[in-house]
Amino acid sequence: MSTHVQKYNVPVIKKFQPDDSYNFQPTPKPTGTYPFHLDLQAIQPITDDQKMVFHMLGDTGSIYHSDFLRHVAGEMSKQYELAETSGDRPQFLYHLGDVVYNHGEAKEYKRQFFEPFENYPSSIFAIAGNHDSDVNHASKVPYKSLDAFVNVFCDTAPRTVAFSGNAKRKSMIQPNLFWSLQSPLAVIIGLHSNVPKFGIITSEQRTWLVEELKSANSQRPGKAIILCLHHAPYSADINHGSSLAMIALLESVFEETGIRPDIVFSGHVHNYQRFTKQYEDGKQVPFIVAGAGGYDGLHAIALTNDKNFETGHPLFEGVKLDNYCEDQHGFLKISIEKTISGLTLKGEYYTTSFGPESAQTSSVWDRFVVHI
Repeated sequence: MSTHVQKYNVPVIKKFQPDDSYNFQPTPKPTGTYPFHLDLQAIQPITDDQKMVFHMLGDTGSIYHSDFLRHVAGEMSKQYELAETSGDRPQFLYHLGDVVYNHGEAKEYKRQFFEPFENYPSSIFAIAGNHDSDVNHASKVPYKSLDAFVNVFCDTAPRTVAFSGNAKRKSMIQPNLFWSLQSPLAVIIGLHSNVPKFGIITSEQRTWLVEELKSANSQRPGKAIILCLHHAPYSADINHGSSLAMIALLESVFEETGIRPDIVFSGHVHNYQRFTKQYEDGKQVPFIVAGAGGYDGLHAIALTNDKNFETGHPLFEGVKLDNYCEDQHGFLKISIEKTISGLTLKGEYYTTSFGPESAQTSSVWDRFVVHI
């Protein structure tokens, strides 16, 4: 008689992982000025200061084909078109990194980004993932880390990108690789965690994050604080597992400032996971992994009898896995609404069914609510 083996419902550490910190890449200079803020109103004028809606996903690029991404992007576009009111339309897409595989090369942006998102009807912002930041040293055309990403997302003015295939989508004007999107109802802080498997945040960026959390906190309670980074702090998957480096970095900053974000989003792991961390003072913070945006291979959740994983680390205290989807591509729709009692952030994770174009659909897999 066979015994059903359970999946983990807590974060895991993948054992026997080599130190690949040597893959760290120097980063380009900022294209904007400190403290690297971009006002959403300058890009996407917002007339409603009571509600904002946006999409979010990561890991959309693919070295083989872009079929899954095209479907996901199509379903997001459909949500915009079918919105019952303008207030329900997603106002932008925030990409959690790994736009282009495997090494962030300019020649791949047309196939992996511009063509699949050709019909997405709104602005696209992004933080860079490890693959966007990597360098193909065998390339016939030498380039530096993030050369192409900066051209696409960190330009000084909107313009046609030379390697886009003359796409109608112009370059974005994010001021730096780590930066904050200022909006009427939220401050979205985006970190850059570089190339190594578990991420590296420089001391310069840590100092910036400390100041940025203080700045965002001064705008409470009228604005939510959303923190985004590519490398997932917590994960129960079989490919990466959790990043102790990212957990330690974030928790040290939270302790130093006495400030925590209202929610944390990441990619890197090719699935969907929703964790909740319960702090000693009673505050709960969701940590969401949304890295199933289009890459061909998805990452399964580890089985409890798999000896390649362990769970008993002190940094995991108070953290549990509430829900996950390991076998379907998908995306998030986030809404933030001002109510009498404060702000309410609602998240919906949509999975997509892949098949003939006429039969393609998306459906809600998970819902969560954060009262701010």
